[in-house]
Amino acid sequence: MVIDQIRKVNKKEEQIPNRSASDMLVGKWVKCDACGEIIYKEEFHENLGVCFNCGKHFRLSARRRIKQIADEGSFEEIAKGIKTKDPLQFEGYVKKLEQLEEKTQIEEAVTTGICKINGEKTVIAVMDGNFLMGSMGSAVGEKITIAIEEAIKQKLPIVIFCVSGGARMQEGIISLMQMAKTSSAIAKLNEEGLLYISVLTDPTTGGVTASFAMLGDIILAEPNALIGFAGPRVIEQTIGQKLPEGFQKSEFLLEHGFIDKIVERKDMKETLSQIIKWHTSERK
Repeated sequence: MVIDQIRKVNKKEEQIPNRSASDMLVGKWVKCDACGEIIYKEEFHENLGVCFNCGKHFRLSARRRIKQIADEGSFEEIAKGIKTKDPLQFEGYVKKLEQLEEKTQIEEAVTTGICKINGEKTVIAVMDGNFLMGSMGSAVGEKITIAIEEAIKQKLPIVIFCVSGGARMQEGIISLMQMAKTSSAIAKLNEEGLLYISVLTDPTTGGVTASFAMLGDIILAEPNALIGFAGPRVIEQTIGQKLPEGFQKSEFLLEHGFIDKIVERKDMKETLSQIIKWHTSERK
């Protein structure tokens, strides 16, 4: 029960004399929407945004993801300052983007850069579901393409963490064009014999799934992530049939050969670095 959780944390508080009373203010709790567990937020973040009780992997901001994956102090952002030009003059779009930028403190739905993962130099792109649900517009497509081109230029592997609701409707066909643009960049990376690891997180859907997300040399996924093109309800309404249990979850996709491995968040950094080391040694 909630009161039991509060009592547990209060007992821990008594054993930590340096923690101020302000740390226990309202808003310091997270409720797991999968099992109902109440978790002290600080401990929740220490556990990498994973529920202690049921193992649910919550969505992460790009900032927290980079902090978890990149060696401390090694991340250098690239492709900064790239923002959408609102090509269709979609009503309210620019204002919405400005509000999101202020709220999230990021420029767009993807952050790109170069870092080291357990000492292995790597290009990394991390999508952020807090920014228009990670939707892909012209700026997102451009930033990812630049990251891929930087990997080619420096002969480095690239890791892309995907989370997206798909193409950004406010940019119409220009948004859809990013599917071809990013896929073409991946093809050039492949011609150079460079490694691309795609990591699918909850949710990875729409045009992102239909382009660069599923083009990795190795495709990893977090547990119980929703991965697909159209959503389950849309498919059921279209085909008029009930879908199998767990359809479009990462476990279902692994069983049917669409992804290579499911990796828990606590093991992600080590798994990525090991794959990169294997590939680097093969190229030498």
